[in-house]
Amino acid sequence: MTTPTGLPAAPELTEPLSEWHRLHVRMLIVRPLNEGITMLVPILVLLFTGDGEKWRIIASGATVAMILAFSFLLWRTTRYRITDDQVELHTGLLTRKQLSVPRDRIRTVDLTSKPGHRVFGLSAVRIGTGQKDAPGADGLTLDAVTSQEAERLRVLLLRKAAAPRPVTGEEPAAPAPSDVISRLDPRWLKFAPLSLSGLVAIGAVFGVVSNYADDLGLDVVHDLWGWLFEHPSFSLFGGFALALVVLALVLSVPLYVLQFWNYRLTREPDGTLRVQRGLLTTRSVSVEEQRLRGVDIQEPLLVRAGRGAKAVAVTTGLGSKGESNLLLPPAPLSVAHQVARDVLRVEDDPTTRTLRKHPFAALRRSLVRHVVPWVVLAAGLAIWAPSWAWPIPLLVLPFSALVGWDNYRSLGNALDPRYLVTRNGSLVRSTVALQRTGIIGWRIERSFFQRRSGLVTIGATTAAGAGIYRVTDVGESDGLALADEAVPDLLRPFLLREGE
Repeated sequence: MTTPTGLPAAPELTEPLSEWHRLHVRMLIVRPLNEGITMLVPILVLLFTGDGEKWRIIASGATVAMILAFSFLLWRTTRYRITDDQVELHTGLLTRKQLSVPRDRIRTVDLTSKPGHRVFGLSAVRIGTGQKDAPGADGLTLDAVTSQEAERLRVLLLRKAAAPRPVTGEEPAAPAPSDVISRLDPRWLKFAPLSLSGLVAIGAVFGVVSNYADDLGLDVVHDLWGWLFEHPSFSLFGGFALALVVLALVLSVPLYVLQFWNYRLTREPDGTLRVQRGLLTTRSVSVEEQRLRGVDIQEPLLVRAGRGAKAVAVTTGLGSKGESNLLLPPAPLSVAHQVARDVLRVEDDPTTRTLRKHPFAALRRSLVRHVVPWVVLAAGLAIWAPSWAWPIPLLVLPFSALVGWDNYRSLGNALDPRYLVTRNGSLVRSTVALQRTGIIGWRIERSFFQRRSGLVTIGATTAAGAGIYRVTDVGESDGLALADEAVPDLLRPFLLREGE
């Protein structure tokens, strides 16, 4: 079977595609549609602002024509194939790009369907290797193939070579079903206002309005800001802040639904963990389970106040192009621990272990770091700014001191038979369970003030996740003993025995 262009169509079976194939012809419609949504605001500004100058109409038409032409050239010059050893992608007209990814380096397969993709039954397949050492080394994207073909490619690319089966003449067994670890509960929507995602949406809208304020005739926005700063009033600023909070709360629920609707976390028969989510733009990320090095239970301040948390994977293979390590959206803390247990295949979640507290000197250091900058800022404003400005940092001082105390209260560490557990942070408290076998080195940091206080920060380096996970402001002897016990013989040659 061939396509109208003469290239063979994608096969129905998940076999290596040794011949060259084009992306689906429907991308000629989908790509302009998706790009058009991105360019919608600039095009509308050009068309409906000003005094009806011809150049605005011409510029709008030229923009649309360029998007259409670029989409056709991209489709016409892009082809791919999958051999037994690698995935190859050739694209470009004036500048040809030839990308290849060895199949044994593939770590993640991310299926994304924007609204334009979904209307025409397509998906973009992002193949990730997790490497960041060279441009293009962290994977490639096939945008777009049919949704059915995207699913077949996901299975094919993540499938491991299996031992040959003896020929018995019997029909092959049906594939094992997916094991559902967690799925969305509508009651989790109560955590949406606590995640402050509405503030992010407001910031994005404000940025767009500010960029096009002059063209849209919204000089009143700049005039309003100027008037507020020329005639400061705590009641006006308070009312503005209150309105901002109310608007953020209203927007947070629909944003949560857009991001996490139809969320499911499953363990697939091919040895991967798969997260599916999204309402308008759907996304499916598959991560090899054998690449998992731990979990991170994250508790933003307000979500923590509501007894909630989210869980992310500490895993190798997530590159620099936005592959998501999310395992669980904001949900009850008990659910986060249940997900951690199921993902790690343990009876007790390591992140629930009782943690060793850090020395009192760590409290003093935390308070100094959170309080002193605001005092310095208030002093600077008192000297160089209007008289109404310097009290503002002083109003923040009590909250900052509480954050400093809570930051110390959150510090802790523990050793599990298989995991190093470390916790730190206040605005976002993070409890990480990191496989001790995944630790490849230690980074020991001591600032001038830490040395005077007898403290040290021990960083466990790993090829997974953030790359380093720190035990912050721990006692010097306790920190070194922790590192030595967590990975025996790695740090021991550099330690001195007592009395030496």
